[in-house]
Amino acid sequence: MTIQWYPGHMAKAKRQMIEKIKLIDVVVELVDARIPQSSRNPLVDEIAGSKPRLMILNKSDLADPDKTAVWIDYFREKGYEALAVNAQTGEGTKAIPQAVRRLTAERRARSERKGMNPRADRALILGIPNVGKSTLINRLAGKKIAKIGDRPGITTAQQWVKIGKTMELLDTPGILWPKFDDEAIGLRLAATGAIKDEILDSQEIAVFILRFLLENDPVALKERYQLSALPEDDIVFLFDEIGKRRGCMISGGDIDYDKTAEIIIRDFRTQKLGRQTLELPNRV
Repeated sequence: MTIQWYPGHMAKAKRQMIEKIKLIDVVVELVDARIPQSSRNPLVDEIAGSKPRLMILNKSDLADPDKTAVWIDYFREKGYEALAVNAQTGEGTKAIPQAVRRLTAERRARSERKGMNPRADRALILGIPNVGKSTLINRLAGKKIAKIGDRPGITTAQQWVKIGKTMELLDTPGILWPKFDDEAIGLRLAATGAIKDEILDSQEIAVFILRFLLENDPVALKERYQLSALPEDDIVFLFDEIGKRRGCMISGGDIDYDKTAEIIIRDFRTQKLGRQTLELPNRV
C-alpha cells in the first residue's frame, strides 16, 4: 500500500519553513504519544537541520504511560529534550517554555557576554495534521489563537504567537510527507485519525486495531465487547461477534461490517479500548 497525500498548501508550507529556519532558536516537534515514530514527519529533520529539538508527546492521556516513558527515554538518548503532555487539559504544558529556555541557554549567554539584552526565544512548532498543535498553542498562549478541529488540515498559514515574555512561537500548517510506503505506518496514522478517514477503508483500519489488541491487550477487547472468548486468528468471527453485540445488522441477519468497523475505530480513538500505544522504539 502506497499512500500519496500532499496538498499544495503543505508543499508551500515546507518551503516557507525552510526560509524561516534561520530566525529560529529551537524546533518543537509535536507527535502523537500513541504513535511517536509513525507521527513524525521525516521532512522535519531536513527542515530543522542542527537546531536544538524539543519533542512533545501529545495526547499522553490516550497512550500507555509505561510505553510513553520508554519513548521519552529514547528521544533523550538521541539528544533531544522530551516531554509528555495533554494539550486538552494542560497537563505537562507548563514545562514547555522552561524546556525551550534550557535549549537556548547558550544563545542567551552569548548575548549577555556582548552586553546585549537577550531577546525572547523563537521556536518553530511542527507536527503532522490532527496531532493537537492548535490546541497546544492556544493552551500555551492562554487564549484562542489557532483554529481547532477534529479533522486534519485546519491550520493553513504561518503565524507568530507570543507565549508570555520569554517565548515566541511560529505556528505552521501540519505537513505530511509526499508518500509513505510502509503499510503499518499508514494504518497507525489512520487508526489515530491523523489522515482523513476517506483515504483508507474503514474495515482495513478496524482489522488493524483488532489484530493489535489481540496480540497486545486481549483483555481490553473482551471487556469492551463482553466477549467470553477470543479467536486466535479469526478476524471475521471477531467482527461478527462485535457486530452482533452492537446491533450492527442488516436485512437477512448479516453483519453490517462498515458500521461495525466505525464503532471499533471510534472506541479506539475515544479510549474505550484502554490507553494504547501502537509502537515502541526500534533501537536496532
